[in-house]
Amino acid sequence: MRMRVNLRALLAVLIVFVTATTLTYWIRCGDVPSADVKGNLYNLESNDANYWEDGVGPLSVEDGPRVRTRGGLNKLDDIDCLINEKYTVPCKQEEDEVYVPFSFLHEYFEVYGKIVKQNGEERFEWQHSYSKVYYPRGKYDPHGVFMWFENYNVAVRDRVLCISGTEGVPVSTQWNSQGHLYPIQIAQFGLSHFSKNLTERNPSLKVLEAGRMPPSAQWTLSTNNNIRFSINRVTDEVIKLLDAGATLPPVQWTPSTNNVKFPLNRVTDAVTDGKVLEFKSKRNDSSTGCTLTLKEDSTHMTLTFDLRMVANVTVSVTIVGGKHTIYKLHYVMTDALMSAHVNEVFLGIGTGTEWMKITRDLSVDLQKGLLLIRSSKKRARPRHLRVRSITLWGWGYIDNITLCTSAHMAHFFAVADWFVRHQDENGGWPIMVSRHLSPVMADLAPGWYSAMGQGQAISVLTRAFKVTGNMTYLHTAINAVKPFSMQSENGGVMTTFAGKYIWYEEYPTVPGSYVLNGFIYSLVGLYDLKMTCTQKDRKEVEKLYEDGMISLRQLLPLFDTGSGSMYDLRHFSLGIAPNLARWDYHTTHINQLLLLSTFESDPIFKYVADRWIGYMKGKRAAHN
Repeated sequence: MRMRVNLRALLAVLIVFVTATTLTYWIRCGDVPSADVKGNLYNLESNDANYWEDGVGPLSVEDGPRVRTRGGLNKLDDIDCLINEKYTVPCKQEEDEVYVPFSFLHEYFEVYGKIVKQNGEERFEWQHSYSKVYYPRGKYDPHGVFMWFENYNVAVRDRVLCISGTEGVPVSTQWNSQGHLYPIQIAQFGLSHFSKNLTERNPSLKVLEAGRMPPSAQWTLSTNNNIRFSINRVTDEVIKLLDAGATLPPVQWTPSTNNVKFPLNRVTDAVTDGKVLEFKSKRNDSSTGCTLTLKEDSTHMTLTFDLRMVANVTVSVTIVGGKHTIYKLHYVMTDALMSAHVNEVFLGIGTGTEWMKITRDLSVDLQKGLLLIRSSKKRARPRHLRVRSITLWGWGYIDNITLCTSAHMAHFFAVADWFVRHQDENGGWPIMVSRHLSPVMADLAPGWYSAMGQGQAISVLTRAFKVTGNMTYLHTAINAVKPFSMQSENGGVMTTFAGKYIWYEEYPTVPGSYVLNGFIYSLVGLYDLKMTCTQKDRKEVEKLYEDGMISLRQLLPLFDTGSGSMYDLRHFSLGIAPNLARWDYHTTHINQLLLLSTFESDPIFKYVADRWIGYMKGKRAAHN
């Protein structure tokens, strides 16, 4: 009897032990990566509510891969990975696990990653996309910041050769290395500066010379009316400085020390009806110049001045860079675009003899000039730049020489005025280079219009009108609508999809290409005009806009690949391979849809944008 009880007890203990052991192994086998490991692996943002609203990330907890902890790695052996039976890649093996080099994954899957240090420890950060989403701060204002363009600096783009000295707008090398005036790039330059003016702090100014000031080496400004009104053609910012009792920095005009006569007089100009500085020399060389040397080098790198040229004028700026490198920028009375030699850059400012306002970003001019002569190994941007002096040569008149931290509105109005001057009889700004879009499409011959260029020009002009009240800007914007009603095959920008849906072409090819981002930019331009013009002019603009929005709502699903977006719909119109949008265009699509969702009530724009944001983090459409 006792033996039977002992056997029963032993059996019970054995059952408990086996059960506990089984549970322990079951729990361990069911472990998933810790929150830290999971975060490092996917690099997810914990506050991205839209992305996680369906309860899964790019890989759900149930479907995610099992990963080994650092302590679990043993010695790795070399192994060749045969990729799709085409080529091999050297990999590493640990038991049944194989490790593939990330350099291969980057090229093969177009994913991105880098090793970073955080809290003294290294980790690898993986991203499916290299681009950034700009979430709207509120409802889009058709007269305010343009989309997310305050984040752009168009002038420093690789495809900008320089900022024209005669026009004040970018010269593009896109599709033509010799340079041309590309309306889209010009509009983006203006819209970026307009947006920066609204989002950045007010610029700091240093007035170096104003012709009606007393002829003294050191000038002091006060609130005395007699002195304040002696400055000619000053900006509102300068008036504010004077009212605040600001003091100009001490400077000294120094004529050359040789025997060549260099008159430097303050004379009354018949056009401005005020005193300006006249400079005149018999020879145009460095020995006959007149130099204004700053007491202290200035870090203000935007130079503005009023200039009237008579003969052989050159305005030169001496700049000091890092390691005390001396650079010289020469603004020359010539129609030549730009040239450079060693550390000197020459930009033509035209040959006109009327008064003109010159506004130059000295750091951009220097950088673009040096790119002409430096090899790729020496193309680092000059840093720690400071203005040391300004020198005048030739014969001319100058006034209001000012250094400032920025002059966004001057750049913006240079663009707005360019669009006014260069609009043709069809209301468009023709693009004077050929465009090759596809081997099975005819090239666009020089002189074609772009709906994107027309739309962004309209966005410039409506803002210029709103700021100034000048009806010329508004009339130019209204006139720019004409190409939207002209078929692509007849020289306009309008086509239809499946013979039904109106589409405004960034590239007006025949058959249509249906580029998504350019179409949406054109709609934003029409919206800006619709919200600006009077009821009399609004009817046509409103119809063009509404027709386009109907098409966008209907055709937007065609641009969804399930893992990204399409750049265009050439695979529909031509029956060829699809043209996927690279990540920066994909995020442009997202940014545009998010912006539309702030003033359009249809939820499709926000819904699609949220889904496409998921694609940027590895999320994919469901399989069948």
